[in-house]
Amino acid sequence: MTRLLSYNILMGATRRVEPLERMIRATNPDVVGLVEAINPRVVEELGRRLGMAYVMSGCAEHSYQWQVAVLSRLPIVYTKTHILPHTLTKPVLEVCVEETDGRQLTVCVTHLAAAFSQGWGGDGIRRREVRELLNIMAARQGTPHVIMGDFNAMAPGDPFEASTLLRYIVETDKRHRQNPDAMAGHPHLNFVVPEPLRVFNPLLRLIPRSRLLCRLFDAAAAVYAPRGSIGLLKNAGYVDCFRQLNPDALGFSCPAAAPAGRIDFIFASPELADSLSDCYTATEGLGVRGEEASDHLPVVADFGVAVEVQEVESLLRGAGVRV
Repeated sequence: MTRLLSYNILMGATRRVEPLERMIRATNPDVVGLVEAINPRVVEELGRRLGMAYVMSGCAEHSYQWQVAVLSRLPIVYTKTHILPHTLTKPVLEVCVEETDGRQLTVCVTHLAAAFSQGWGGDGIRRREVRELLNIMAARQGTPHVIMGDFNAMAPGDPFEASTLLRYIVETDKRHRQNPDAMAGHPHLNFVVPEPLRVFNPLLRLIPRSRLLCRLFDAAAAVYAPRGSIGLLKNAGYVDCFRQLNPDALGFSCPAAAPAGRIDFIFASPELADSLSDCYTATEGLGVRGEEASDHLPVVADFGVAVEVQEVESLLRGAGVRV
């Protein structure tokens, strides 16, 4: 069995190595995709503590030069960083690993644009990025691979508790105005509201105080929330691992302190999806709450059959029992 974990660690996690390690260690993954991995020392330290090799898409020259990384317990066959500034707002990291049975698995880690204050919540930008992702992974068609990371978008049909998110943003906005540096990476009102509509920020601050306004806001946001980029991936045949196994569960991954929507995904190619055995969002690990480690919760997916199950099946076959 191979276990993958996708995790946005928030602005490099310079002061959160310990809780991050605990969250990751609790799931015991074979391969970890890290988003917002802008501090090489953190990636290196996590690799050292977890006994995993690491690869980065690059080294950030400043805090908003987004990078991604991969930690792997499995042998790394090759790595490739895709930097296409005309179509991708951030680098995409492609890493091929060799599973314990000798087969190769390609992992593509991405971080799509937020751009929530731009046209239709930035959906057009993310659609462009997904089209480029599909072009990149076209070379891997017919072979097992995943595309995972922070997509900053929700899947068609997924629930969205917009008022919960707004309440969280209003609170972070207040703290951001008091100390912008301390709240770097956290959303605030001007980050998500288009400039022409910022005159309504005072009204947005009032909505979380009213149950009626919250219900109206949730209904409106359910219609407005951009979902086109995820739809493109699904239309291309990629399988949303969490939703495939959990058709009715929420699985919210962000914000970790007030989960309101699912924007972190692990998408499996059709040939890999057949071996998908489990997928879940981890909310805590080894005494650490998810919000203590990052503003996102990690997503975990298992492919193949656990070693223990394989051993039991082998014993049963040896005894002449059909399994």
